[in-house]
This record gives sequence, C-alpha cells and structure tokens, in this order.
Amino acid sequence: MEQLEQLFLTYTGQKAEEIKELTTSGSNRRYFRLKAGDISVVGVVGTNLEENRAFLSIDKHFLEKGIKVPKVYAVSEDEMCYIQQDLGDEQLYNAVAAGRESGQYSIIERDLIMKTVAMLPKIQFKGAEGLDFTKCFPDKEFNVRMVNFDLNYFKYCFLKATGLEFNEVKLQDDFDLLKEDLLDDFGQTFMYRDFQARNVMIYEGEPYFIDFQGGRRGPIYYDVASFIWQARSRFPDDFKESLIETYLAALKTYIDVDEKEFYEKLRMFVLFRTLQVLGAYGFRGYFEKKPHFLASVPFALSNLRKLLKTPFEKYPYLNKVLTELTTMPQFYQMTEDKRLEVKIYSFAYKKGIPVDTTGNGGGYVFDCRSVNNPGKYEYYRQFTGLDQEVIKFLEDDGEINTFLSSVYSLVDAHVKRFIERKFTHLQVCFGCTGGQHRSVYSAEHLAEHLARKYDIKITVVHRELGIEKML
Repeated sequence: MEQLEQLFLTYTGQKAEEIKELTTSGSNRRYFRLKAGDISVVGVVGTNLEENRAFLSIDKHFLEKGIKVPKVYAVSEDEMCYIQQDLGDEQLYNAVAAGRESGQYSIIERDLIMKTVAMLPKIQFKGAEGLDFTKCFPDKEFNVRMVNFDLNYFKYCFLKATGLEFNEVKLQDDFDLLKEDLLDDFGQTFMYRDFQARNVMIYEGEPYFIDFQGGRRGPIYYDVASFIWQARSRFPDDFKESLIETYLAALKTYIDVDEKEFYEKLRMFVLFRTLQVLGAYGFRGYFEKKPHFLASVPFALSNLRKLLKTPFEKYPYLNKVLTELTTMPQFYQMTEDKRLEVKIYSFAYKKGIPVDTTGNGGGYVFDCRSVNNPGKYEYYRQFTGLDQEVIKFLEDDGEINTFLSSVYSLVDAHVKRFIERKFTHLQVCFGCTGGQHRSVYSAEHLAEHLARKYDIKITVVHRELGIEKML
C-alpha cells in the first residue's frame, strides 16, 4: 500500500486523500482506487512478477497500436505495483445483466456487445504487430500443453465425476485428432484467452479492455468462441449469428476470409471451449463444493446439444460420449443455486417501503434521514449517490460512515446466521427523503461490503432511479 501511495504522490504531486480497495473476481491481484481532489487512479498490487511484466509490456504495446486499454502512469522499482487510468466501475458484464438473466437483450445491450466484438480483430491483428510474444505469461503461444491441460481438465474434473462410463483409450484417440486440428497453423495473431464481459469496461460509452496479461500468440477462433458461446450469456441464436457477422465484417479489414472455412474452424473451437468450461465448472462444483458453478452446467450443455445437431464425424467416439452426456437426466434440470441472496433497495419514504416479493418477510429497513442530506443544497440535486460529487459530500461530512458501520455489524450477523441455516433470501432497504442521495450511497456500499466478505448472490435495486443490477 505504501508503494501505491508513493507512486500516486510522485505522479500527481499530491498525497492520496482516499484509498478504497475494489472488488475483484477470481484474481490474486489487488486493486485500489486512489483519489485526491479531481484526480482518480487505480492502483494494482500484483503477486507474480512475470505476470505483472506481461501486463505492462502488452499494455504499452496495445496503447501504441491505438487499442483501448488503461494507460499505466507509474510503476514501482520492483515492478510489483503500478498505477493506471481509472476506467470507472461499469463492466460490460453488469451493463448487460438484465439481458443475461432474461435471455432477451435490449437494443442498448446489443449495441454494447456488438461494439465489443467489432473491436476484437484489432486486438488480434494490430495487437500482434511487433509484439514480443516471449514477454507473454505463462506461455508465449497456444500449444499442445495448453490443449492437453484443458482436455484432461474436462475428462477428469467433469466427465468422470458424472459417472458416465467411457473407453478412455478411444476417447484419447479422438482427443489427439482434435488436438491436431486445433493446433493447425494459425499465424501471427494475438489470442486474448480470457475475452469475456467481466474484462471489458464501459468508459465514456466505449468498451475498454483489461486483464489481457494471459494472452499469447494463438488462433483467432478461440476468443470468438469464448465470448459468443459463454455459457451464462444466453445469447439467442439470431443474436449469435449477428455477432459473428459483425466480427467477420471487422476481420475482413485485416485478411481475406473464406467464410466456409471460418465457420468450420470456429465450430471446432466452440467444441473445445465448451469442454474446457465444463472442466472448470466440474472442478469448482464437484471438487470445491461450490454449487453455483454446477448451476451453470446446463447452460454449457445446452450449447453442446445445439453443436451436436451436426455430428463431429471426424471424432466419432468423442461425439458418441458427448451425445450420451447431453442426454443424462441430471442435466435437464437446472441445478439450483442455493446460496443466500441479499436484495438491497434504495427508496424514497414518500413512495412507500419496498415490498418483499420472496414471501419471507423480515430483513431490515434503515432510515438514512439522520445523515446530513446533500439534497438540501441546490447544487447536489442534479446528482445521485452514484456520482462523485455526492460521494465526496457524504464522506467528507463523515456521518454516513458512522451510520454504515452500525449497519454492517447488524447485517453481517444476519448474513452469517442465514448462511449457517441455509436460508435463501434476505432483504435490506435504505430509505431517505427522495431516494436519490443517501439511500443510494448506502445501498451501493453495503453491496460492496458484502461482496468482499461472503460468497452470496447480491442484487441492488435503486427503485427511484430505475436501476437494478447484480453483483
């Protein structure tokens, strides 16, 4: 932390007035937002020197190629810490949450996703121009080891765990054939490897890209398959086709495309990525006992069923095993995610307290009107508790911190006990005069607090602002 503070001071000439740790998903790196006045940066503390160097090297190269990634401002001498451009908090993943949950994407959501896909060929081709792939971590290219790791991941962490009997020698024969096809000459292109909605930030209305340090030289089809066939995205078939068309239109500015060959190779990589994902879900679900990963299995198998409508004749035994797998009764019913769900509301008292739609009753309703109200000042009425102006007002005043400290203690006790008793719902509501400032701030910060501490589902509803999102 001291290194980040020193980097901030050296770069800005000011001492950081506020340092806040940001929520991460699955990364060992720690992220912090450092602020002083109108200046805001994100500080990163890494745990692996080679990984840090890979990010810093690729990031600098991408910026030179005009690719939208965060600019790094300063790096510590040991290269374990750095500060970079603050791209805000809006991930593509959250921006399209409503479409993902319903399977019906709005025009605004579709436009954001289309923009993201249209920018992929630039990353793959311009990003590869002059890039020193030896700087990539943990490997410089997509290779036989990576394919073996992922196919074995599927076989041992998912397929065997289902109880389905199969001939391991025959399966390996087809794996070897698939491996040869996947490793067919793929040229000098950059493979992002983790091209997914959580690694896309929406900044000033445009997609920006993060967490590409695991990228390497590899086939273009891998990232297309990863993004469009991500199991939980639930893209309708017509939208998938539109996304492929969008990608192809952008791709043709870099190479001539044989569309028949493109679709054949893409289909093979969709198969590979689906097996890889099932391996990950199996490991997290069957072995680490995290049921919400098993809840994603039916979505991946739904993709697989559609894929198998046209058999993979070149891999007959693999095709047979996968067909049997997709017909197993246990996978036709969604595995229920039984984690506790905490639903957090902000609201205006004059419009009534939110109703508990789960039928459980109980929970908390906290009255924020004891906290100094920014809404009584004309200047702040144009803003909400999501805006930095209101956030600074409340935090400088300090009353909100005392208020939320008490809230955290009460809600933490409830959450711990509810998890122990395997309850599934808890509702927490924050009310204020207009449902715009104090209650919104409080709901956001309780959600962040709980997300850092517990493996639970969290939904935030700002009723008077018409905003609903899942963390």
